[in-house]
Amino acid sequence: MFARYFFSNLAILTITVILHGLVVFRIPENTVLLGRLAVVALGMVGISWLVAYLLAGRANHRLRQLADAMHRLGRHDFTTALPTEKATGYATLEIAIEEARTKLATYTHDLVREHEQLNAIISGMIEGVVALDNTERILFANDRACALLELDEQQVRGKKIGDVCREPAIQTMVEKAMFQSGTCREELDWHGHETRNLAVYVSRLVAPEAKGAVMVLHDITELRRLERLRQDFVANVSHELKTPLAVIQSNVEALVDGAAEDPVGRGAFLGRIQHEANRLDALIQDILKLARIESGPKATDFTPANVRQVIDDCLERHATRAEEKSMSIVEVPPKNSPGDLLVWADSDQLGHIVDNLVGNAMKYTHNGGRIAVRWEAENESVAIEIEDNGVGISKEDLPRIFERFYRADKARSRAAGGTGLGLAIVKHLVQTLDGQITVTSEPDIGTRFRVILPRYER
Repeated sequence: MFARYFFSNLAILTITVILHGLVVFRIPENTVLLGRLAVVALGMVGISWLVAYLLAGRANHRLRQLADAMHRLGRHDFTTALPTEKATGYATLEIAIEEARTKLATYTHDLVREHEQLNAIISGMIEGVVALDNTERILFANDRACALLELDEQQVRGKKIGDVCREPAIQTMVEKAMFQSGTCREELDWHGHETRNLAVYVSRLVAPEAKGAVMVLHDITELRRLERLRQDFVANVSHELKTPLAVIQSNVEALVDGAAEDPVGRGAFLGRIQHEANRLDALIQDILKLARIESGPKATDFTPANVRQVIDDCLERHATRAEEKSMSIVEVPPKNSPGDLLVWADSDQLGHIVDNLVGNAMKYTHNGGRIAVRWEAENESVAIEIEDNGVGISKEDLPRIFERFYRADKARSRAAGGTGLGLAIVKHLVQTLDGQITVTSEPDIGTRFRVILPRYER
């Protein structure tokens, strides 16, 4: 490019100088004058060469700057501004390139920011999102989708969904969605490192520039678990209500059929009716109590509660029953801490926890058995233990004893008059008081419940 500019300028200047010399000097006959004229002409030609060189070099340098600026724009480098020189003949082009650089820089910055925001929003969704092109290859998968389908987003990008996800139902949904409008929906069980229930939605993209499909995955495992709990609860409540009602109905029918006229036999019928009515009342009260506990935020009166006083009141309430079963209930105060330890709790709820655990121990301990109630300080907490030497609980039953209506020994529990809700209520009350409860047990040796609650410091 430099040579083209140089020789163009040189030719123009040389022709101009020669024509000017011919016109001015008209080539005289004097040899001396002719020699001088030749020297002057050669000097002017040399000067024209120099002028041509400088002009061509300046023009070439400016054109290189313009070319470099265009290359930077092509590489999305908008950081370097192009200096404009009004004295050159390229000022209009320079200004146009600089305006284009500024607009492209603004547009690219906004585009990158919106792209990052979109990625952040999609990545932060609790639903999994997978974008596919029209050949079923993965364009994008957010973090949640990778976690649900156990994929590596960097490794699966560009691969077909059927090659990285071996679930036939998902593959079928994607193929179906590619050829129909609307959304395909299906619930399926995902068997990976852990089993999940997934609701999968697949929709075809109909935009001219975005052909393919988008798949949304929603983890409904917890929803299905709660649904099963609800169904089990309804079934268990129905069963628990049906049994005493059947007994009451049969005894009432016996009385109506003539047993009411028998002064000796009617007492037994009325006694069974009363027993089952009391059992129904206890069941309803426990259901209502559990519903109140699980209903959400509630006004809990947290005050300093004296652990020893709560335990003394509880054992006094159970003294008559313990005497009837010839049981010994022993208090074991702490050895290395004050006996009147305080916990930050609701006194009534704490009393209900101890009542339920002591009553439960009495139900499953043989006549003449022993129950120990001890408490002690542990750093910023207080631990309360209720231990018995009763029938114990098997290892298979231990993980489920805090479930509603679950009974390790169903026949013995019903015979003892239990509703199956006592330990579920205890668990929720302990959680309400920001505490923890654990249980250890051995069949035919005994059971120990341990409740840990926040300690109140004077």
